[in-house]
Amino acid sequence: MLDKTYPYYLANEPRTSSTTMEVYDKYSGEIATRVAVPDDQATEEAIRAAVHAAGPMKNVKPWARQAVLQHCAKRFQERHDELAMALCIEAGKPIKDAAGEVTRLIETFRIAAEEAVRMNGETLNLELAGRLDGYRGYTQRVPLGPVSFITPFNFPLNLVAHKVAPAIAAGCPFVLKPSEKTPIGALIIGQVLAETDLPKGAFSVLTLDGKHASPLVQDERLKLLSFTGGQIGWDLKAHAGHKKVTLELGGNASCIVDADQRDHLDKVIERLVFGAFYQSGQSCISVQRIYAHASLYDDLKQRLVHAVQQLKAGDPKDKSVFLGPMIDEAAAQRLEGWINEAQQAGATILCGGKRKGNMLDATLMENVPKNAKVNRMEAFGPFALLVPFARIEDAFAMVNDSDYGLQAGIFTDSLAHAMRAWNELEQGGVIVNDVPSFRVDNMPYGGVKLSGIGREGVRYAIEDMTEIRLMVMRGM
Repeated sequence: MLDKTYPYYLANEPRTSSTTMEVYDKYSGEIATRVAVPDDQATEEAIRAAVHAAGPMKNVKPWARQAVLQHCAKRFQERHDELAMALCIEAGKPIKDAAGEVTRLIETFRIAAEEAVRMNGETLNLELAGRLDGYRGYTQRVPLGPVSFITPFNFPLNLVAHKVAPAIAAGCPFVLKPSEKTPIGALIIGQVLAETDLPKGAFSVLTLDGKHASPLVQDERLKLLSFTGGQIGWDLKAHAGHKKVTLELGGNASCIVDADQRDHLDKVIERLVFGAFYQSGQSCISVQRIYAHASLYDDLKQRLVHAVQQLKAGDPKDKSVFLGPMIDEAAAQRLEGWINEAQQAGATILCGGKRKGNMLDATLMENVPKNAKVNRMEAFGPFALLVPFARIEDAFAMVNDSDYGLQAGIFTDSLAHAMRAWNELEQGGVIVNDVPSFRVDNMPYGGVKLSGIGREGVRYAIEDMTEIRLMVMRGM
């Protein structure tokens, strides 16, 4: 069970407030807990504390940053079941998936602990002409200073970890605003960070709503804004001033099933079902568009529909449940409306399409018009569409006919097709012989086009939170 009320964290310390925010059990709809809500003065104090902590954080030795991260990983392991249940309740994530996310939280902090002692510079040979004899260059990476983070509801632990852990490794104090729909995971991370001896002001976790988060975007004292969420990220970037901005803004991920996959269809279908419907499709790299070669399309369609119809939906606390609720009824209504709109325009529902509250059936469609929202936009729910193709070039063209470009997948035995996909698909990442929903926490993760700018993955996030400083030395 969750605590009765959770404090927010200001300059490393828990704070209560006369104002609280309700957090709901996403399956039952009942109030699960409450969190304290900071006022505008607390936000100002958090930013000011982060500014004052910039020097002390920079001076924390790499081994000491590593020790903090190792402590966190250890404590998360000890609180594994508590974290998983909190995630199951506040996000409606099936308990098996919730346990998996806690494991990834731990892994992300462990990766950051390793990277904390690897922030190496470079020696440059500057003797490129006779006039440069005796010159040598050296670089080091130095932290940007205080930074701000805004995270979404769908991975309340690991997407927080992908900002917080690199910041500690890099030596950057931070102010974090988790999603108001799922703040508990971030607050438990704050509890664990408060056990460490990080300098005062090194972190604040503020349970703000979007209307009160503008200082984290606009304040020039903050040197970086890292935002994960929807297309509002572009508006935030426009108001962020001179600070560096990194954005991960989702997509409508595609997966290609090549003609040579007939003998592998059982495995392909297993992965497509997972990629499209785990976490009720509420993932930035959820499989949304499936392109299957015409020679195996009908077989794949029949078997895929059967597999999807076998998925058990219900209470996410039940270990046998695969499909839990969407984050709220408004999200489910929005996607239901898109499905109905596509059907009225000529699309065929192969299975699913029904909604009760925030529970939406796992839905497959075909013959979806090119301009339908479920094709052009991010569904962010338990939905996928199927399209046949005749030539691999046609599949590549359909993948690229999108305003998004986060990750794509291709199932193929052809090395030539795999290499062409890597070279031709306009994506941040191409996953061969698995779904685009695959992610390991040390790999560079991010997209192109409307999917965002910058890359996460611990080492790559550290690079964004640091800058290169050059020293040139002339031998005398």
